[in-house]
Parts: sequence; structure tokens; C-alpha cells
Amino acid sequence: MKSHAKVVVIGGGVVGCSVLFHLARHGWTDVVLLERDELTSGSTWHAAGGMHTINGDPNVAKLQKYTINLYKEIEELSGQATGVHLTGGVLLAATEARLDWLRGVVAKGRYLGIELEEISPNEAAELMPLLDPKQFVGAVRNKEDGHLDPSGVTHAYAKAARKLGAEVERFTKVEDIVRRPDGLWRVITNKGEVVAEHVVNAGGLWAREVGRMVGLELPVLAMEHMYLITEDMPEVAAWNAKTGTEIIHAVDFDGELYLRQERGGMLMGTYEKANKPWSEYQTPWNFGHELLAPDIDRIAPSLEVGFRHFPAFQNTGIKQIINGPFTFAPDGNPLVGPVRGLPGFWVACGVMAGFSQGGGVGLALSNWMIEGDPGADIWAMDVARYGDWATMAYT
Repeated sequence: MKSHAKVVVIGGGVVGCSVLFHLARHGWTDVVLLERDELTSGSTWHAAGGMHTINGDPNVAKLQKYTINLYKEIEELSGQATGVHLTGGVLLAATEARLDWLRGVVAKGRYLGIELEEISPNEAAELMPLLDPKQFVGAVRNKEDGHLDPSGVTHAYAKAARKLGAEVERFTKVEDIVRRPDGLWRVITNKGEVVAEHVVNAGGLWAREVGRMVGLELPVLAMEHMYLITEDMPEVAAWNAKTGTEIIHAVDFDGELYLRQERGGMLMGTYEKANKPWSEYQTPWNFGHELLAPDIDRIAPSLEVGFRHFPAFQNTGIKQIINGPFTFAPDGNPLVGPVRGLPGFWVACGVMAGFSQGGGVGLALSNWMIEGDPGADIWAMDVARYGDWATMAYT
């Protein structure tokens, strides 16, 4: 491991690897990523792998579009398959109020060059045959939805970065970060010390712990998140045989659900209102590739809506329930940018939609570090939108 670097990136999930790649691509090749375990440890490895361009903030949506378009490039640069399936998708509205919101999304998307189209529930059912059109009042078609291989994408970023001159050190646990009198940072690990001009906290589940090493309390909290995978479904097989294509993605906003095909069955994920924090005060350092115990009773209300909106699920078995933690900021947007009062210390964490936003986060942060400007108005992601009033010390 090198003893000096211009930048040390802490965290080998999809966000950290994206930051590493973008820094190297923009000419800062004296950069090293430190990962305490294997790449993808923590949240990345168990992600459902969905990707989409839709976001309530147009500037974030633009970065999501950039992220999706980037996958072909990093696959070619790295030689690593990313497993991208650009299936397209439908965004579903069960109420008139939700449909009005989706119409606003369509207008913003067209301005940004995102191809969106309002369609009827019956037209949505022709594209996504598992839904019951009588349960919805309208829908929006998005041709840029899809899914991918979380491990493949993360390793593609890392391999592309290494080809550009960056370094990746696995099984290297950061134990402390100390600012020297000259302003440089000492990053102390179990394998020695690296002195750096800049440190990027892309610690994911451990972003709080990394922040605390420099006296920073980040407003992030790990939450449990569940999705289920069904047994093979005849409806899926029939659609695949008839069309030669996968069943497209679906997002049911009123049911708090997302769906996609998974082999011969379906994947259904929930963002239930009865959410549950995980390890509220400190993430265990020995947590890596573990999952949490499923709690199907907690997501039962969302599943009841899902089975009503998508009746084919009533007649199939559940093969597996995945329950794993990932981090949220209070408003659900990432925490990105420089930390006031700590020159040379940057954050890229709280990215709960890493495969939709990870590329854009890497682009914005690398621009910010190298050019002094993120290249767009990303106030919705700026870590500076939170102050001391959001910390335990203040309260």
C-alpha cells in the first residue's frame, strides 16, 4: 500500500468505486480506495439492482440519466460485464393526485431529454401483463428503466479506475483519520498509514463511524429493506415465450412497491411506512455479507396491496425474502460534497439508490474536487443542507 496519495476514498461499494473511477478519468490518478473487506460489502451486494431516471428533483434526475448511460462505457473500459437489462418500465398511479404528480414528472423529464409518455392503465397492462388495469387511473412509460448486476457494476468501476492508474486496497480497515498541522490527512489503517490531500467518506453503512473519526456526525441512519423473489410463474414464462422479452419494470407508488422479472419469477420490493431502523447508534465493523431476519408481517400491508394490484402473485410461492440494511438521510437524498470546517474532507454517502445515482454522485463530486464546482445545481444532495441542528449534540 502506498504511503502518500492525492486522494483516499474510504469505502468499496458502488459509490466509492464510482468516485474513484471519475477522479481517475478526470486526471487525478494518484488516488487509492480503501475497503475493509471485499468490494460490495455492506449494502451493495444484496441490492435489488434496479435503475431508473425518475426523481422529484430535475437535477438529480439528470444525474440518474447520466448514471444509466455510463454503464455501457464502463463495461467497455473495464472488460467487466455489468449485466444491464434495459427493459423499460411503467410508473403507476392509483389516484388522481398521484397521476397529477406523474404528469409533472413527465414535463420535467422531457425538458431533460428523458423519454417519458403518459399512457392509460390498459396500455400499461399491455406492456406489463401482471397488473390489473382496474386498480389504476393512469401510468407513465419510461423506456430507460432496467436492472443490472450489482457486483458486476461495482467491479467494472473499480477495474476501469485501475486501468487509469488508481489503486484499490481490499481488507484494509480505516481505524482513524487525523489532520496534520500542514492540513494533510493521516489515514491510519490496519496495514499502515496513508497521507492524503483529500479524503472521501464513501463508507456506506459505516459513513457515520468514518465521520466520527474527524468529529463529524452525519445525519444518516441504516434502515431494513426487504424484497421477495417468487417461484417461477407461468405468466412470466408465457410472456417471455410470446414476446421474446423480459417483463418490464413497474413502480406502484401508491402501493409503495417496485417489481421486475428475476429469472423465471418476479422480484417485488417494498418501501413500507412501518420502516425499521437497524443498528441505530453504531454499525458493527464485523458486518459484511450478512442478511437480516425476514419480517414478513411488517411488510404484509404493502404485500396485500401488491397482490391486489398484481393478481398473479396470489397464485405463486415465495422462494426467498431478502432483508438487508442500507442508509438514508432524513429526506432520502444523498449526502455529497465538502464538509465545512474540514478542508479536504468530502462525503459521498446516504445514496439509497446507488445504481441509479452512483455514477452521477461520482461525476458531481469529482468535478467539485477538481474544478471547484459540481457542474450542476445539486443542492438537493449537498451535505451542507444539514447543519448542527440535525445532530444529537445540538439537541
